[in-house]
Amino acid sequence: MSTIAILLLAAGASSRMEGRDKLMEEIDGLPLLSVICSRASQTGLPCYVTVPSLSHPRVSVTGTAHVIAVPEASEGMAASIRTGVAAMPAETEAVMILPCDMPELQTQDLLHLAAHYHGPDNAVLRATSSDGTPGHPVLFPHRCFPALSLITGDQGARAVLQNQEVQLVALPGQRAVTDLDTPDAWAHWRAGR
Repeated sequence: MSTIAILLLAAGASSRMEGRDKLMEEIDGLPLLSVICSRASQTGLPCYVTVPSLSHPRVSVTGTAHVIAVPEASEGMAASIRTGVAAMPAETEAVMILPCDMPELQTQDLLHLAAHYHGPDNAVLRATSSDGTPGHPVLFPHRCFPALSLITGDQGARAVLQNQEVQLVALPGQRAVTDLDTPDAWAHWRAGR
């Protein structure tokens, strides 16, 4: 399983947060980005995290993850995915991609998704909520890397998913679909904890 890498997307602008950085919002006394990097690193898989620049405040909370600067971060999620995939070591067989604004994803969720990967001919693996709603993370076999390196805009990897067989993997509750990108979403999530 060591040929699977985890790519954490943390180069976004938090443009819907009214001046706050969603990835630096605290959960149990730690910034969200720190929590997600730690959970990913605890899988034992190599972890990479994209950031807007190497001087960005987020870099200080990425823990042991390998930091990748994304010069075109303002373009949107595609720039992070393109840059991150390009930085993967040659031996990487598959990459598990997830945005870092998903506070409910746990280490065991990432391992559960990775356990469904059985080699280069594997379908793309996409996590869902317990009711089957597609979410994140998504695990792409190496054959998808050329297509991922060509995506543009802020639609993420949707175009790549449309051309691949996709196997859905359910995670508990709403973990795969809970993302917090507005102050209201954060307030609502915190109130429900």
